[in-house]
Amino acid sequence: MMRFLPGLFNEGFDDMFHDVHNMKCDIKEKDGNYLLDIELPGYKKENIHMDLKDGYLTIQATRLNNEEERNEAGQIIRQERFSGSCSRSFYIGEGIRPEDIKAAYENGELKITVPKEPVKKVEETTFIPIE
Repeated sequence: MMRFLPGLFNEGFDDMFHDVHNMKCDIKEKDGNYLLDIELPGYKKENIHMDLKDGYLTIQATRLNNEEERNEAGQIIRQERFSGSCSRSFYIGEGIRPEDIKAAYENGELKITVPKEPVKKVEETTFIPIE
């Protein structure tokens, strides 16, 4: 649809969402946990980093074509696969600690398990009559 409205949306607007397209994510809720399945095909495990700060879980992945890969493949005429860095952030709550988060990377998919932050119980107020 954006191609039909060239004056309304420009390529700069598309670039704002570029990283999201490289980290497609499904989020499920199961057994008191959030399960994040993030597609990262072609990335190496050692080039994927996760940080937790102020309740935000940030995943950053870098994929670069090095000289050795280029020489094995021959001269690249056209490259449609993404190379570079991409990242996503998810607010998971300030009560979650890094040791509470579990992650595994296999077959191009990063699977993250994050416990749901327990709902803080609001103290029940009891009416106290004044005499």
